[in-house]
This record gives sequence, C-alpha cells and structure tokens, in this order.
Amino acid sequence: MPAHTVTTGQWPSSDSGAYTNGVGGRTRRVRSRAPLRLGLAGGGTDVSPYCDLYGGLVLNTTIDRYCYATLEETSDGSVEFVAPDLESVVRYASPDTVGSDTSLGLHGAIYERLCREFSLGRPGIRMTTVSDAPPGSGLGSSSTLVVAAVEAFREFFSLPLGEYDVARLAFEIERWDYGQAGGSQDQYAATFGGFNMMEFGPEGKVIVNPLRIKEAILRELEASVVLYYTGVSRVSAKIIERQTAHISSGDASQVEATHEMKEEAIAMKEALLRGNFSQLCDVLNRGWAVKKKLAEGITNSQVEHCFEVARGAGALAGKVSGAGGGGYVMFLTDPVRRPAVVRALNLLNEGSVEPTHFVSEGAVAWSLR
Repeated sequence: MPAHTVTTGQWPSSDSGAYTNGVGGRTRRVRSRAPLRLGLAGGGTDVSPYCDLYGGLVLNTTIDRYCYATLEETSDGSVEFVAPDLESVVRYASPDTVGSDTSLGLHGAIYERLCREFSLGRPGIRMTTVSDAPPGSGLGSSSTLVVAAVEAFREFFSLPLGEYDVARLAFEIERWDYGQAGGSQDQYAATFGGFNMMEFGPEGKVIVNPLRIKEAILRELEASVVLYYTGVSRVSAKIIERQTAHISSGDASQVEATHEMKEEAIAMKEALLRGNFSQLCDVLNRGWAVKKKLAEGITNSQVEHCFEVARGAGALAGKVSGAGGGGYVMFLTDPVRRPAVVRALNLLNEGSVEPTHFVSEGAVAWSLR
C-alpha cells in the first residue's frame, strides 16, 4: 500500500492508551532533544573533499534552541512520521512500504537505516519531530534533527551507541543515505554540546576537543551576542555544492580561502581562551570576509544591509551562521551598545532579534511512561 500523506488539519487522533510496552498495558514513549549550534570559525573546512585533502578545523558552540524527537509504538503496526512545525504527516499502513520520497523523506531515511543497521525488523512506530528553528536557518537544524532521532532510537531500542557513534551515524544518514550535501560539524556539535574545536580528517576521522573557557569569559561573550534572524530561509546544500565544486576543480583561490578559514578557527580558539574580545572581533570579521569568497550566494543585498544597520548602531563584528545566504546572523557588540543594535535591527521589519544562551549539554533522551 502506498504512503498516504495527511494534509494540514487532518492530524491523527490521540490513541496513546493503545501504545504499550507489553508490561501491564502501560504506555511507552521515548523523547529526545539535541541542541542547535552557532558556527564561530572554520565552517566549510569540514566539507569533503577539503577535509580529506588538507584536514579541517571548526570551532562552534551549542545554544538553547533544540530539535526534539518522540518515538512511540503504533497500535496497528503502521509507521508514521509527524512534523507539527511543518504541518506534515506521512503514514505508511505497512512498514514494508516506508520510503524517503515524501515530504518527510529524511524521516524515512532515518527509519530505514536504523532498522537495517541494527536488525530491528520493521517496527510499527510513530516518529514525531519538532525544531526550534526553521529549515535553512544556518543553525544546523536538519542535522540536529537526525541526531535527536538517532538518540531517541538509541534509548527506545537500547542500541549500543556512544557519542561518536551517534554523530557518525547521523552524518551518514543525512549525507550518504538521504543525499543532502554538507559537512559533519553539525552532527558532532549536536551530539556533544558546548564549545568545541573539531578536527576533520580523511576517511571520516573526527576528533572533538572541548574548550575549557573561563566562566567570566563566557558570561561576557553571551552578554555581547546579538542573534538576528533575517527571515530568509535558504537551501544550504546548493551553496555547499558550489563550494565543493570549486575545491574539487583545484581552484587555487578557493583552496587558499578555505585554508584561511582554518587559520581563523585557530585564532578564534586563542582569543576565546584568553578572553581577548578585541582579537575575537577581528577574527570574526576576517572570517566573514574570507567566507564570502568561498562560493556564490553566501551573501546578498539583504544580508549586507543588515550588517550595515548593525554596524551603524554599534556592532563590532558579525558573521552569518552556517552556509550563508540568509538564516541567522551573529553580531558581537559592547554589552552597553547592545540595546541600540537590537533596536536598529528590529526596525528593519524583515526579521527579528532573538535571545540566546550557550548550553553545554549535548543530545539526551528519556523514557516516558
């Protein structure tokens, strides 16, 4: 039987009492969450073929925005994928018909890979996901969603997965199985959480190095950040595909620009550990200038205009988070000037400034009875 997509407003009725774990008829659910991330420096060096040829370095941090996943058994053996934030539901009456060619194809790819990888059979489950950020936000939402889903499966089926296993599996599902172009920093950031310097090498080798940053420095940095959503969603895969094509063709200027991105990650690490905010702003500005050289579409007139407005109000540095082209922009300013920057950006009537805080906890899951 083919998949049946339930349109907006036709949500399945709640029959949670029918979902049991076989012990006294009790309802069983597993829920998980994984944090979204802000890219600080080195973004793009985690993408093949650059990291395979030269090695990549990325510095990022996680924030108090999350992707959530919920797993529960269905009473009739069907498989359902639900995304309330996207107003989308896909239901397969038979697990044997699950595919990745629907509006929630990424969910199908997750189900298929995990069932195959761990010989789970074809369990009848409902997987519901919710993201605190829209697609194309530049906060790594699609990768974080996969991490949250893998973490939920790990808890639900007691899978033997450590942190590196969860991140690598999420990467392979999104990049290999589903075919979405991109790097691997997002999956590792969402899994591990916190401030990390990540090393990317050939054959998928990744090393996550947590940074021990003093609390006073973190508080000052958090007080200095202005996170602005441009209101523009962009398809990061297209930008990344152009960047990959430049590196694959051996374009000397593109390779050199990516080398510079890697150097900025090292400089950013030093500035953070020392609490040198002047240097940190310089690194952020240099990194943004170099990033715009990597591929067409990383910046545009709307993005440049919000930079002009923010700087005019007192912002000292800024960069687009993620591949570019829209999504979220992170600015740094003197905390005293922060209200002026916030007011100026909110007057654009195109996007909005959103409060944000750093978090150190990575992906977690818990059982509900």
